[in-house]
Amino acid sequence: MLYPELFKSLERVRWNMDTDIPWDTFDASLLTDEQATTIKMNAITEWAALPATEMFLRDNVDDSDFSAFMSVWFFEEQKHSLVLMEYLRRFRPELVPTEAELHAVRFTFDPAPAQETLMLHFCGEIRLNHWYRRAAEWHTEPVIQHIYKLVSRDEARHAGAYLQYMRRMIDRFGDEARAAFARIGMLMASSARSKKALHPTNLHVNQAMFPNDTVQSHLPDPEWLERWLDEQIRFGREWEAKVVGMILTNLSLLFNRTIANVQELNRYRKELAKSLQTEPQTA
Repeated sequence: MLYPELFKSLERVRWNMDTDIPWDTFDASLLTDEQATTIKMNAITEWAALPATEMFLRDNVDDSDFSAFMSVWFFEEQKHSLVLMEYLRRFRPELVPTEAELHAVRFTFDPAPAQETLMLHFCGEIRLNHWYRRAAEWHTEPVIQHIYKLVSRDEARHAGAYLQYMRRMIDRFGDEARAAFARIGMLMASSARSKKALHPTNLHVNQAMFPNDTVQSHLPDPEWLERWLDEQIRFGREWEAKVVGMILTNLSLLFNRTIANVQELNRYRKELAKSLQTEPQTA
């Protein structure tokens, strides 16, 4: 089992919301209304770990190890929402999300293959790590800068934990798992072709609710994410290249072969698909 050691490793670096955040260094002159509003949107977005956890537990009912790890992931993701709300409670109480605004992002996600969902969220953690690092640079108020740096490091550790479960899936399922990871890797690394942010909270997850079936579509301002990325934190080509590079680097390690760009990943994806099609069927 991976969960016991992952629990210990994450426990060793867990930060305390009361003692590890320099609340007394807050400088009101360095926080604009525009910046404060984006903090509210991120607090609500992080709350969507609740329906994501419900999805993970439902779709991994045969995997108690991974399901147990969800207890750590869910705790830390909800803590991210809570620390952002605590910041607003202390310094911009009029912007604290209401219970109704938080509950709005809790809806049922359609069932999906566990391997593909894991890869999707692995890429999402990498992307969120970079978004929050860039947000820490965009903000000028020191307390929220500190918070985003803490949270970004949590997201990186979550990606590392997911990577361990992905290795375990390859050990168990071989090319079937490799093919699933390559398919979703292609989607999440092809950001240059997409007109929207490639993150789990911005993808369609409930066919019956389409088109209002993304987490972002349930926020008070459904258009805020693209504005935050493009106009505010300015998450441009340089930062996007870092995300794609990190995805490809980890896939290279996972597949034990060099994948330098999306084109090479696509070739490998096709190799895997062809291999799986030609494998003899067992009775």
